[in-house]
Amino acid sequence: MALLGVRMMLETFKQALEKVKECWVKSYGQLCSIARALDVVGDRWTLLIVRELLIQGPSRFGEVQRGLPGIATNLLTQRLRDLEANGVVTRDSFPGVTGVPTYRLTDRGMALDGVLRELLKWGAPTVPDAPRDAIFQMHWLSQPARFLLQDHRPTEPAVVIRFGTLDDGFDLTAARGVVAVQPCKLDASPCASVTGPGPVLVALLQGAMPLALAVANGVRVEGDASALDRVLPPTR
Repeated sequence: MALLGVRMMLETFKQALEKVKECWVKSYGQLCSIARALDVVGDRWTLLIVRELLIQGPSRFGEVQRGLPGIATNLLTQRLRDLEANGVVTRDSFPGVTGVPTYRLTDRGMALDGVLRELLKWGAPTVPDAPRDAIFQMHWLSQPARFLLQDHRPTEPAVVIRFGTLDDGFDLTAARGVVAVQPCKLDASPCASVTGPGPVLVALLQGAMPLALAVANGVRVEGDASALDRVLPPTR
């Protein structure tokens, strides 16, 4: 009986060890570039960390965490370490603050921009089906805006449109036929500011809703609304 008990304990320990190995062994062990890429960026939250650094540029830990509601502090720490170990992220000292690092994408990390663009396009049709209580942050909209909006009046003077606020938003510049986005700047002088519910703004930028209907559904435009018309896609 004692020997049977020991064997059962060993079997239980073996099963527990296998579960631990599943959690820690990340490699698919395949000679395939897709599998190798997923070894590096396939974990939950990893590509969203890349998204935050693409949008915000070099960021402190807390700034990255604010853009990832729901992530545990220790998990974000581990993911950043993994990305740093794989050459996707590098850590630098924060200017003027001893001991406070900033995280930024390396050239290899920046190369994931195209990957995220394709994911954005692939996932766009699913956005209307997101849960009603899905979290929305305005700066996340900067990536769709970058690809969906165009300067339809390139001969006119440049305009800056602010989406959201300094705390959570982005500035969009339309000039000479080119649209660019960047984090909000204190010294910028936007000619229009846009705020409103996330689902309505998404529909507006996708061309699924005209501006007048978006305004009726909670979008607020302060300043020159024609600047927004200049970059919005034709309504489908």
